[in-house]
Amino acid sequence: MGGDACIRQTRIPVWLLVSLQRQGASEAYILEDYPTLSATDLVNAWRYAETHIDEIEAAIHRQEAA
Repeated sequence: MGGDACIRQTRIPVWLLVSLQRQGASEAYILEDYPTLSATDLVNAWRYAETHIDEIEAAIHRQEAA
């Protein structure tokens, strides 16, 4: 995924999950839409996003600009 942090054994980038959450998607909705994810994956994604704020923001901005 171009160097973006992804959830283990998937090609789902953390920035995508953060973006969905900001748009109002609940964790239940995300888990339903991405059945390969677990609740633990989301917890880990949120932790990663909290500790890598600049990286996640830059990835979201790159995607929005594309």
